[in-house]
Amino acid sequence: MGRNIVKAKLDIIFKKLFSDKNNEDLLHDFLSSMLEIPYDDIKHIVVENSEILPDSISGKFSRLDIRMTVDNRLVNCEMQIAKEDAFRDRSLFYWSKMYSGDLKSGDEYDKLKQSISINIINFNEFDTPDFHSVFKLINPLTGEQLTEKCAIHFFELKKINKQVNKNNRMELWLQLINAESEEELDMLQQTEVQPIQKAVMIIHQMSDDEKIQELARIREKALHDEASALSTARKEGRAEERNEIIAKMRKNGMTDEQIDKILSE
Repeated sequence: MGRNIVKAKLDIIFKKLFSDKNNEDLLHDFLSSMLEIPYDDIKHIVVENSEILPDSISGKFSRLDIRMTVDNRLVNCEMQIAKEDAFRDRSLFYWSKMYSGDLKSGDEYDKLKQSISINIINFNEFDTPDFHSVFKLINPLTGEQLTEKCAIHFFELKKINKQVNKNNRMELWLQLINAESEEELDMLQQTEVQPIQKAVMIIHQMSDDEKIQELARIREKALHDEASALSTARKEGRAEERNEIIAKMRKNGMTDEQIDKILSE
């Protein structure tokens, strides 16, 4: 029996893997692969929220994302394990906050940067067999693009092929994130793709670290409790618990309209 590995699809492990300063080469390769940008065309990456605070690990309704400036682009990458109501609306809302939030008072609108959301999701969301869906602002009648500054990517882990193809770097990264066993990691290690091999080694190191194992356990419990709390509040309509949930959701930037939609379904 293989060792009990930590799973990169757990947001705390995902963030530690890609936001650690020692792993800048992995983040570079990951972004190049997922956004299909030639590796050498990415010159500069700055992670703006590399820290993982204790209250973000155990708190309900907290988001562990990776916010970055990639050359002159704004990029936000988030790992989402559980399916949420109004998930598409929430994704658009967070993209809009990133896009508009960088504009300083007095700046012209042409200063707005290209803003890219990467959503890696552990559930099926779209009616397509393809694991990658990308949405842009395009006229459906003419195909004309309104602007290049909007791109929202979704990568559905449930649709990932289990067969390893060392020539498909995008799929390799998603297979690594989706891996749940020692055997799956070994298959990826055998590709001899250097960034993937390094990522496998780091996951093994984290799996052997008792502190990280405990943090992962706490985070998994928090995410489970969050899902249960929303489900119970919806079904039973408990006023006090609903109010507590609503307050925390507002604190995390959700609008009253979004909250009403989630809790009424």
